[in-house]
Amino acid sequence: MPFLDDTSGVFQLASLAGGATSSAVQPPSNDSLVPPLPETVGDTGLDFEFLADLALKTVDADTNCTTERVSEKLKLPRTITEPLLQHLYRERFIEIRGQEGHQNNRYAMLERGWERAHRLVAINGYVGPAPVSLDAYSAMVQAQEKAKEPIHSEAVKAAFADLVLPESVLHTLGLVANSRRTLFVHGAPGNGKTSVAKALHSALGGAVWIPYAIEVDGQIIKVFDTHNHKPVSPPPSMAHDKRWIKIHRPMVIVGGELTIEAMDLIYSQSVGYYEAPFQMKSNGGTLVIDDFGRQRIDPKDLLNRWIIPLEGHLDYLTLHTGKKIQVPFEQLLVFATNLKPEDLVDEAFLRRIGYQLRVDPPIIDTYKLIFQRYAESHGLDCDSTLLDPLVTRYQEDRRAMSSCDPGNLIERCLDICRYENVAPVLTPAQLELAWVGYFGPKPKAHNTQQTSEFT
Repeated sequence: MPFLDDTSGVFQLASLAGGATSSAVQPPSNDSLVPPLPETVGDTGLDFEFLADLALKTVDADTNCTTERVSEKLKLPRTITEPLLQHLYRERFIEIRGQEGHQNNRYAMLERGWERAHRLVAINGYVGPAPVSLDAYSAMVQAQEKAKEPIHSEAVKAAFADLVLPESVLHTLGLVANSRRTLFVHGAPGNGKTSVAKALHSALGGAVWIPYAIEVDGQIIKVFDTHNHKPVSPPPSMAHDKRWIKIHRPMVIVGGELTIEAMDLIYSQSVGYYEAPFQMKSNGGTLVIDDFGRQRIDPKDLLNRWIIPLEGHLDYLTLHTGKKIQVPFEQLLVFATNLKPEDLVDEAFLRRIGYQLRVDPPIIDTYKLIFQRYAESHGLDCDSTLLDPLVTRYQEDRRAMSSCDPGNLIERCLDICRYENVAPVLTPAQLELAWVGYFGPKPKAHNTQQTSEFT
């Protein structure tokens, strides 16, 4: 079981390598913000011709097209899709091939429809759920933020159940979760900064509504993606606008690949529509900037990009036409780095940071406890005859301990057992092989210039 040890106001994190934190107690879902089911085209907030063009592209992409299938693909009720299809029929873009039931006709493309559909796709190739308006999206994000449930200490303790934390640190993390203020976590690598961020996210719990896509001036911004957004299962049973999908609060992690360009709308010339940037996809959840300072841009330039969103909870994005749009910036933002904070941030940015935590390497007793608990979690015996020589080896090699080392060494011992087809067990010989495989051979004497970091 991982744990934190409070030392001089700084905490040390010890985590089971590869282990996940416990799921937090989930607060009851707030269904007062269920998107109402639209009954007319006017209720969608979209232009009739825009929806008709989207319906035509949908018919064009479906060789077995019916009103029901178009309704399913557009996520709109048949009371809206059938009038759209009837309009396309009257305009001689499509023809009726038969009737499947009430308000459920079978349609096929006509030559005039093919020509228009191909022109539309050349401009904007989006085919999928009908988008919502930017105003509707902004209103929903802000309404959900205002309606969020307070995070109480019980939920925080449940989220960090796999971490043994000093009360002072647990209290601080609870304040972060409840206030959604920015957290800056720094310290040596391999000691669980990302684990803290993940546990913090799980304390938020609950779910949010997001749209599949957004429409702005006839342009489409795709929001939902299966990598960052996990739908609530089972889906809500109440009648609602199916252009919206209820998901678990999203957690988006970006690292060294982050660029300034990635923080704006991502327009694809080949398909003719936009992908929402990662900070927009994290609205309502948590955004973790991992390995901060190791991006291919100056950290100060990156921080300057965040100042306005952090102050006003609003972000400004640019369409390829040059038009600026305003979108909500409502998420728990976590910066995690193993670099020195003074080399990354200035006073202006620090004033906008809600809380800071420093993660230090484990002390010897902490390291031993991590090792023992990780071994026990795998049904392995572990005593001082194994751990004392291991600690000595760290000191001889002048190697700093990391919280992730015990789990990684034990996993390599298990690799050896599986390879040799023997029962899982920890032995000094296996640990020696695991050490060499993980850290490499012992450094030569003339390379050991660093002083010991053990206390």
